[in-house]
Amino acid sequence: MMTSESNKTEKSGYLTGQLLIAMPQMEDPRFARTVIYLCAHTADGAMGLVLNKITDAIDFSELLNQLRLSPGSETDDIRVHFGGPVETGRGFVLHSADFREEASLVIENTIALTATVDILRAIATGKGPEHSLFALGYAGWGPGQLDSEIQSNGWLNAPADLDIIFGPEIDTKWMSALTKLGIDVSMLSASAGHA
Repeated sequence: MMTSESNKTEKSGYLTGQLLIAMPQMEDPRFARTVIYLCAHTADGAMGLVLNKITDAIDFSELLNQLRLSPGSETDDIRVHFGGPVETGRGFVLHSADFREEASLVIENTIALTATVDILRAIATGKGPEHSLFALGYAGWGPGQLDSEIQSNGWLNAPADLDIIFGPEIDTKWMSALTKLGIDVSMLSASAGHA
């Protein structure tokens, strides 16, 4: 269900709180077959997190150990996502808005973004948000860049879907996002154009 904030976003022409779905002809291998949650999209640019790529550079328990936090049994299944190619050493937690701290950016009524050690501590001790996704790096676009890529048929956008955002099935998120839009991948052409 879309929130009133999402409705305002669509009317403004910006896509904050929406999913970006890479078109099949996406040539950049970092974004091929990706689904991105847009945390911000304004006249100044856009920022989002890739939802369906895992990094094998580090696991979550190892990361907590490096930060001198004790991983609990709750952290065993947490995977580290490749959030995007910008600032790949910086961590972000996209999470349900049931957990908030002063540094949290509430994107929609149900989703927030936090980039502090405190949220990692809360997750490690079982006191974090009900749903979360930890990512290293982010996807970023300068002013007008994302709009241009959408106009060039590089991306589709869709309303946010909590099952796609926080669901454990990484390999099926891209197809699930397209299916939720009612799109059959075989009908998408690599040479799509505008009528």
